Amino acid sequence: MKNYDLIIFDWDGTLMDSIGRILGCLRNVAREMGLHQPPESALRDIIGMSLEQAMLTLFPDRPETEYPLLQQSYRDNYQRQAHIAIPLYQGIPELLSSLQQQDYQLAVATGKSRPGLDRSLAQTGLLPFFSHSRCADEAHSKPHPDMLQQLLAVTGVAAPRALMIGDSMLDMQMAHAAGVAAVGVSYGAHSREQLQSQHPKQIINEPLALLPWLQQP
Repeated sequence: MKNYDLIIFDWDGTLMDSIGRILGCLRNVAREMGLHQPPESALRDIIGMSLEQAMLTLFPDRPETEYPLLQQSYRDNYQRQAHIAIPLYQGIPELLSSLQQQDYQLAVATGKSRPGLDRSLAQTGLLPFFSHSRCADEAHSKPHPDMLQQLLAVTGVAAPRALMIGDSMLDMQMAHAAGVAAVGVSYGAHSREQLQSQHPKQIINEPLALLPWLQQP
């Protein structure tokens, strides 16, 4: 008997190996806007937030009128590289196919915008695996539980029957706030030690390790 009915995945750093591109775009924003370069740890900490919240967190002392410019700078930087494909982590298509065959309902909860996620779903061919998704421009930013609460409502799955898979402490915190179990992946934004501080059910080192873990009683 399955312990969960709904498995919700973060996108960047969990399904797609995009952390490097995100970090590069954030560094370009600071350089183009003449701002102090935040340390890498600070950049990694905002991955998964909405773009608005990320800029407020990274550059908290800027004039209010500057934040739309910071957000647009990031979008422009990301879009300039849109022609360069970002790979999925090894094993992701196989993982999603196996879960779908086992009748898990699959969803996405991401800090990406809706246009950004739709573009990534189309480019990777993963769209058919997911019944629902929620993005940062459709809900409160992580770690607020709104994304997960919306997904639970639209799928009709109770919180104890859902599982969140993510690479950041924000994902773990969002899951706990929604009453949803969480599994961390150690190959994305945050280290195993950082994820462990949020007390997930498990931490996996590669995507396909999720399958044997789910089969445990």
